[in-house]
Order: sequence, then structure tokens, then C-alpha cells
Amino acid sequence: MSKQTDDFFKNVISHAKEYGFVFPSSEIYDGLSAVYDYGQLGAELKNNLKAYWWKAMVQLHENIVGIDAAIFMHPTTWKASGHVDGFNDPMIDNKDSKKRYRADQLIEERIATYEADGKIDQAEQLQADLDAALNADDLAGLKSLIETHNIVCPISGTKNWTDVRQFNLMFSTQMGASAEDAETVYLRPETAQGIFVNFLNVQKSGRMKIPFGIAQIGKAFRNEVIARQFIMRMREFEQMEMQFFVRPGTELEWYQQWKETRLKWHLAIGGSSAKYRYHDHVKLAHYANAAVDIEYEFPFGFKEVEGIHSRTDFDLSQHQKYSGKKIQYFDPEISQNYVPYVIETSIGLDRLFLTVLCNAFEEQDLSTAEKQDSRSVLRFHPALAPVKAAVLPLTKKDGLPDKAREILNRLKLDYNVQYDEKDSIGKRYRRQDAIGTPFCITIDYQSLEDDTVTLRHRDSMEQERVATSDLEKIIRNLVDWKNLLVKL
Repeated sequence: MSKQTDDFFKNVISHAKEYGFVFPSSEIYDGLSAVYDYGQLGAELKNNLKAYWWKAMVQLHENIVGIDAAIFMHPTTWKASGHVDGFNDPMIDNKDSKKRYRADQLIEERIATYEADGKIDQAEQLQADLDAALNADDLAGLKSLIETHNIVCPISGTKNWTDVRQFNLMFSTQMGASAEDAETVYLRPETAQGIFVNFLNVQKSGRMKIPFGIAQIGKAFRNEVIARQFIMRMREFEQMEMQFFVRPGTELEWYQQWKETRLKWHLAIGGSSAKYRYHDHVKLAHYANAAVDIEYEFPFGFKEVEGIHSRTDFDLSQHQKYSGKKIQYFDPEISQNYVPYVIETSIGLDRLFLTVLCNAFEEQDLSTAEKQDSRSVLRFHPALAPVKAAVLPLTKKDGLPDKAREILNRLKLDYNVQYDEKDSIGKRYRRQDAIGTPFCITIDYQSLEDDTVTLRHRDSMEQERVATSDLEKIIRNLVDWKNLLVKL
């Protein structure tokens, strides 16, 4: 990461805390590693991102429905899914700093360094060597790559490494009225299994016909050892997943379709297409016959924000085997029973949040020959903006606050709107720019005479005089969900 991009990312993190988007969890107790809280504006932005995904996935598709499965599941669920035996990451410790790292990520960072330094041949060769080691589950090979390429611990600066070993990522706890009767249960490491075990319930109660999908938004938990890159990798995070059930033999066609559909969804938010790319998996999970990541170019490099996987019939077949229940679908078109194949789209909401934040954040120099000036602005798509409009009386007297609150009370029935009367109007504009508010509505003395206000636009900073009776229509035309959904 160059100094410029490093500074940009530090500024994004600082801005997120200063304006109430993201806080370190339990900060008064010095925080908890890899755990964060979403502040008042962060919660609004998260809710808007969830609404956008849900509308695009469920509302726009007649054959996709949503559920909300429990976090706790019968422990056999995780035996069937393979998480008990195989949900591991290759970890390596530095003996001097006592810090633990994911071996593959240390190597990926060295690849990124090679690329940044223009050493493309070395980057490509190391990537090929990494892929080969991962495919072969060659833990000794991973350590050899770390040593050969002189990868040091970021804390101690030494190469005093342990061997690479596998580390299970699931959190476990006890469920039961007494210690003697307690059963080991797990905090779910993904939301997908809650969909699979409800396949028959949803299919029968909803009279669903293949192909159809089940969507879910929910918390998942992984005992991530590496606490870096802000909210990129956390122990408690939120997923938005959709499992799409299809007839065997058609899965790769659907896989290609969902791959294209999901990238279009990301681009509709307003990010540059140059910042997104597909990354095909070289090493496929044991259940998959095709897999790709949609990656976004963060300040620290391209990282996954969404995965699209063709999971075959592995999940339903495993649950059929372990539960002893028949989990099949009778297809009237071909008069045949079968276990459906599955195409999965899985997006990390927290990573999406960071993507949107990085996309939107901009520090502008507005200086002129006469004076120095600048602003920090979040250029959120208006539909996603936490606050849609700010109502600002020019002064605190002469009836202007009363007029302003009259407008506020009308707008807040439909939109999240803020009222602010503190400081100069210029400072208030800058505050709203910093949180991404698309509109500022200023009430002045002319407003009392002709019922008009000054409407200021966030991106252009242009101002226009409009009638208060037109405000709702103007705001609606810009922030309506239709502006995003029609692009899909």
C-alpha cells in the first residue's frame, strides 16, 4: 500500500468514527479485537444497504423468497455441512511477536507488493506457487514460500516462524439447563445452512417450483485470528445470502447468469467499473464445480466483496444423509425426483459497507485566489444516504425555526431528515456534506413571505429557490429506490 492510499484509508476510518458511522466495540475498555459497533449513521447506511439487496433479490424476483433462520442450529447441522471437520484456515505464528497470521494472506500481501513495485513476473509466479500449495493442502509448502520470499512479521520484523497448521474458526458454547445435560452448540459461521435445512418447509408452504431461490440476511460468527483492515475481517459480521435451487445439468448456465447479475447490482450503486473484477477460484471447495469472487479495489488492494458458487447437490444431499429425511423435489416437467443443485450468491454486508464508504469518500480542495477552503464529502447514492435532507433555519429567531420545523415534520413522515440550527450556515453545509446528505433546505426571511426555500445540492453545491410545496417531489425523484432498481 502506497503512502497516499494508506493515508486515504486512515482518513476513511477516522471519518467513520468522527461522524458516527463505525466505532471500536467496547472502546471505553480499550476495545475488543476485530469487533466493531455501527453508530447512528452507520446503522442507517447498513439498513439502506440491506433494503437495496432485499428489494433487488426478493421484491424483483417472483421466484425468490426470504426467510430469517435462527443463529443456533442443531449441532449435527455443522457435522453434515463439513464445518466441524473442515472449517479451517492455515495459520502461522511469529515466535517473537507472539502474533498469529493466516499464511495465505501473508503471501497474498507479498504478491500485492510485487505488483505495486512492477515485479509482475515474480507476482505471477508466487501466485501460481500459492495456488499449487493451497490445492495440495501443502502446509509445509506455504511455510517454504513465506521463508523463500523473506516475509517478515509486521510487528517484530523477524522471520522466526512456527510451522503452518490448521485452525478451526467456529465459536462453540453450551446449551442446557445444567452442566451435566449441556450440549455443545455453535454460533453459525454462515447463514447458508439455515436456508438448506428449511428447503422443504419453504418449498411446500410457498408452493415453489424449481428454479427458485431462498434469501436471508443475518449475523454469522468466525473466530478470525487476524484483526486488520478495519471492518474488512471481523469476528461478528453480517451476511446477505441467496441459495438458488435448480435442475441438475442447468447449474452452470444459472451460475453464469447470477455472476453477471450480481456485478450489475454492485455497479448500479455508482462505483467505477475499473474498481471491480472477477476472480475465478483456482482451488474449488469440495462441494463446488465453479466459483468466482467479485473483488473491489480497496486502498489495500483487490479483495472479495461477494462470492458466487455452484455448490452442486452437496448441501441438500448431506442434510438428507445426516437427518435421515428425504430432501428432494418432484419436477412435474420431467416427471422425476431429484436433489436440486444450488447456485449461491453470498455477500458480506460489512465489506459492502466499507466498499460504499471508500467509493463515496472524497476530500476536496475548494480554495480560490481569495481564500483557502476545503470539504470532506461522502458521495453516497441518494437512495443509500443515511440522511436524505437537512432542514436549516438561517437564524434561531424571528419565526424561522418554527417554519423550519413545519417543513421538517412534513418531510420526516417519508424520509430520515435532520434539523440543525447551530453555527453558521456554511459550517452546517459542511457537516451535512461530511455525512453524505443529498439536500440542504435553508429557511430564510423570504421563506416567511413567499413560502420558498433555498435548496442546496451536495455534489454540485449549487443552490436553487424552490417552493416548499415542491420539496417532497424533488426529494422523492432523487432518493427513490426506483432509481437503483431500474438499472438491474
